[in-house]
Amino acid sequence: MSHCRKRCKRQLTKVARYFYRFLTGTLTQDSIEDDFELSTVCQRPEGLEKLQQLTKFTKKELQVLYRGFKNECPSGVVNEDTFKVIYSQFFPQGDSSMYAHFLFEAFDTNKNGSVSFEDFVIGLSIILRGTINDRLNWAFNLYDLNKDGCITKEEMLDIMKSIYDMMGKYTYPCMQEDAPREHVEIFFQKMDRNNDGVVTIDEFIESCQKDENIMQSMQLFDNVI
Repeated sequence: MSHCRKRCKRQLTKVARYFYRFLTGTLTQDSIEDDFELSTVCQRPEGLEKLQQLTKFTKKELQVLYRGFKNECPSGVVNEDTFKVIYSQFFPQGDSSMYAHFLFEAFDTNKNGSVSFEDFVIGLSIILRGTINDRLNWAFNLYDLNKDGCITKEEMLDIMKSIYDMMGKYTYPCMQEDAPREHVEIFFQKMDRNNDGVVTIDEFIESCQKDENIMQSMQLFDNVI
């Protein structure tokens, strides 16, 4: 494995860990403090000033993140296959390929089959430093697979199945086969306010803002690096 791929793996695995813990409600302040450590680097990404304007990261933080993408890696992009390799190693007990695909799609804002350093830090800035609405909009975009502005039960079921597949069949306590569908039904009972079979962005944001557990999980992202 090249130096670039190892560094990309370290940075993206952190995102995988925090985003997964956020979605499953297992994120803690200790886990954040244990994993995010700044190191001294001398690399300077092109367009640093622009990235500082587009994100909520400092110069030093951008340099740390840049190290994982551009040092000894002229292309400076991560493709979907690399994303899937990262997830398969982080979740060896299950099949993470489909969830990695969905998350990759969320980061690949240009829809060109690759995630650049700019794509990565802009998305990461929203997840870690964005407002509550910014983060909820990003999460909604992840769930809205066909990007038509609403989440259907089928889309949510695809996401839930991918998460359960990633967790694996040998978790304890053992998960039932119908657990993803039950999760979807609970989700829609809570968020589909007008019972029309879809969840809009307004319904999603309003419901999440009224959920104490979701709000507490989001607040843990503040100032993690």
